[in-house]
Amino acid sequence: MLEPNDLPLVCIPLELPPPAAAELIEFLHQLIATIERHYAGELHRHYQERDTARRTADTDLSPF
Repeated sequence: MLEPNDLPLVCIPLELPPPAAAELIEFLHQLIATIERHYAGELHRHYQERDTARRTADTDLSPF
């Protein structure tokens, strides 16, 4: 776990030329899409379980 004074995980230049910035953004989009595809089943189950738990908690809080 990172602590407040730890170095950042990623250090990027403060200024990038527009073409380099566009390439970086495209790479990050592709990386996230790949991770989402790889973990799609796990993510789906996680969100379903979380939503079910929230609905259950909401009904348990009924004052009646």
